[in-house]
Amino acid sequence: MKIKDKFSSGVSNRRYGPRKSIGRDHLGAHQRLVEDYFAAEPLYPESMFRTRLRMNRRLFLRIVNSLGQWFSDFTCRPDCAGRVGLSPLQKCTAAMHMLAYGTPADALDEYLKIGKCTALECLDKFARGVIEVFGGEYLRRPTREDLEHILQVNESRGLPRMLGSIDCMHWCWEKFPLAWRGQFTRGDYGVPTIILEAAASQDLHIWHAFFGVAGSNNDLNVLNQSPLFFDALKGQAPQVHFSVNGNEYNMGYYLADGIYPEWAGFMKIIPVPQTEKHKIFAKQQEGAKKDVERAFGVLQSRFTIVRRPARLWKRKSVGRIMLACVILHNMIVEDEKEEATIHIDLNESPGASFALPPEVNVGGNLCFADVLRRKATLHSRLQHTQLKNDLIEHIWHRFTNIHHN
Repeated sequence: MKIKDKFSSGVSNRRYGPRKSIGRDHLGAHQRLVEDYFAAEPLYPESMFRTRLRMNRRLFLRIVNSLGQWFSDFTCRPDCAGRVGLSPLQKCTAAMHMLAYGTPADALDEYLKIGKCTALECLDKFARGVIEVFGGEYLRRPTREDLEHILQVNESRGLPRMLGSIDCMHWCWEKFPLAWRGQFTRGDYGVPTIILEAAASQDLHIWHAFFGVAGSNNDLNVLNQSPLFFDALKGQAPQVHFSVNGNEYNMGYYLADGIYPEWAGFMKIIPVPQTEKHKIFAKQQEGAKKDVERAFGVLQSRFTIVRRPARLWKRKSVGRIMLACVILHNMIVEDEKEEATIHIDLNESPGASFALPPEVNVGGNLCFADVLRRKATLHSRLQHTQLKNDLIEHIWHRFTNIHHN
């Protein structure tokens, strides 16, 4: 008997049938969620809420209410049959669970009664809403008051005129297009990644976030595409007049690794310090440089989705998730700032002083000659060397004064 090939007939053996409709109890899931976390006397205390959703209840409700005003999808609406849909609490809770734990979308159905496709859609819209509603406030450049506080804190640490520390972090991209493998893969990582460049202060606030450069680049290539110094080149950044070791400066700097260029805007490490002064400076610089690494660690701990490989297909979706996590991280830092107390004592360095002039150029046409002049000042290697020598002397005198007293 001749066996007929199942592919020769051109007829598929796949069986088609009616799609099974799953009757999810959206109203019951909403009531259970309210009883567990949002009632007057919830089942789980505030401490467990903060552990599971990474923020205080009042901040979470603020996000839910703001997103409801931003987009109608984050409101409770019945469908065409009159059935109650998902509530804003369910949608935002599902998005936060995926961000906080890296939970697969289909794992939320049992408790929140939300399907896989709907959960992924909620995550994308939640990220869009966070960026649109809160991005301008929590992913902004430091204001005059912010900058004054940062300078005061860093002055008390023995690093005058320091604006923060800068570094890059790689996020592994699992669902990348295969044709992009070479563009997004670097030898020391071995897997496709996307780079986040960030600048952070001691309180773990991320003041600058630039995400989306392919992982095959290094930190210097990312810097060449970054908008970090755009405000300084346009003359719109608050100027910082400072005197250290008898020399005057009018530009802040970031602590950076050895790969960064010797610009006036960076203060690099001393790779192999030989003298006692250089060792003290290297210890001080490397200790403060860990601020941005601590910020990366806290960001990955709060949002496990950033620590695990990204399972999203679209590059823009991955970028929105990262920026939303950074904004939420800054919101949590600002919300809990009153719990952290930082002692500031400017009397430790009586010879140093700073001033922030109120005049900032925020309007008018940019003169190309002025931009070139600011760029030359920013890229000045001579000023970088002079500032490093002055800081070495300043930190050495501060160290000897403390030990003598």
